[in-house]
Amino acid sequence: MTSAHVRHPAVDAGSLAWDAAREVAHAAATALPPREVGIADADGTVLAAPLVAVTDHPPVPRSAMDGYAVRGAPPWTIRSGPGTLADGEACAVVTGAPLPAGATSVLADEDAVRDGTLLRGAAPPGRHVRPAAEECAAGEAVLPAGARVTPAVLGLAAALGHDRLLVRPLPRVVTLVTGNELVRSGRPGPGEVRDAIGPMLPGLLARAGARQDPAPVALRDGRELLRTALATAAGESTDVVLVSGSSASGPADHLRAVLAELHADLLVDGVRCRPGHPQALARVGHTLVVGLPGNPLAALAAFLTVAVPALAGLRGEPLPALMALPVPGGIGRHPLHTRLVPVVVEPSGAVPVGHSGSAMLRGAAAADAFAVVDPGPADAIAARLLPLDPGARPWAV
Repeated sequence: MTSAHVRHPAVDAGSLAWDAAREVAHAAATALPPREVGIADADGTVLAAPLVAVTDHPPVPRSAMDGYAVRGAPPWTIRSGPGTLADGEACAVVTGAPLPAGATSVLADEDAVRDGTLLRGAAPPGRHVRPAAEECAAGEAVLPAGARVTPAVLGLAAALGHDRLLVRPLPRVVTLVTGNELVRSGRPGPGEVRDAIGPMLPGLLARAGARQDPAPVALRDGRELLRTALATAAGESTDVVLVSGSSASGPADHLRAVLAELHADLLVDGVRCRPGHPQALARVGHTLVVGLPGNPLAALAAFLTVAVPALAGLRGEPLPALMALPVPGGIGRHPLHTRLVPVVVEPSGAVPVGHSGSAMLRGAAAADAFAVVDPGPADAIAARLLPLDPGARPWAV
């Protein structure tokens, strides 16, 4: 039975343009509620509030070099005890150490000339001194909400005195890999195909800022098997379900029928792109369901087309923008569909690497990005770049 919410035609009917599919996928995702976590658990999340300095950083003047804290003009008398420096006095310091009161500069070890307890060298006022609040002052917002939490951000948060951060958590994803013909190890025998999509998805999800939980679930083809697995996966704790295979209109492709039985809202019913056009995006309850084609390159293209924008929306991030580069030799256009062509990025522009059939991964393995080639009558001399690593933004505007 087909739900009133779900159309069940051939995939070409009602399919979306490539850019429209990305926009629909991003808009379909509501940013996950903020959660406070320890900084050790925040890597890869997105800040849900500005990162604010708890105190001045540094809180007191510090030495930027190994050497001597000095006061006034040379020569200086070196002293060993603590306390305020008097004019003409010096004491040894190491990089990062608080400066004694009264210090006006730091004389680096390599610039120091020492004669017993007497010290000479060039140390004009302020040299090699990190003033209090040089990096930021207490209460200053140093990163905005929406910034991705990287290892450098974690180090900065710790340096500013934070033990916990308010973040958008990593979206939780369940993966269902379908196909009677698939084998998960060894060489495939007659009539078998080694699963290439399942091994790709954990890394893609991690780079896109999501958490796969649990490991991919292997399913034989079957409408009832898929319906049970999808209904179970689309629970309260799951934000996205990826279904690889079963998204086209062949006799073993049951995804759209199952979505109808589950009263899903079908948001993307095919995309006018090659490879990857029989992809889908639906909502079952609060969970988004992404249908990936069964061919590996087509599945990769679909993941980058609809899954990455949806995950960005769940993380509270904008739809990733793409930058155009010239294509020195040109790329042939399709009259109706957007082409996604594996390319390497060179100083001259984007260069196709070949091996771009929907079942092939050799081209993608050697490439930096898909060249997004809009449909049209003439060869494209420029193309937008869709990074194959969804965590990288080397060409984003």
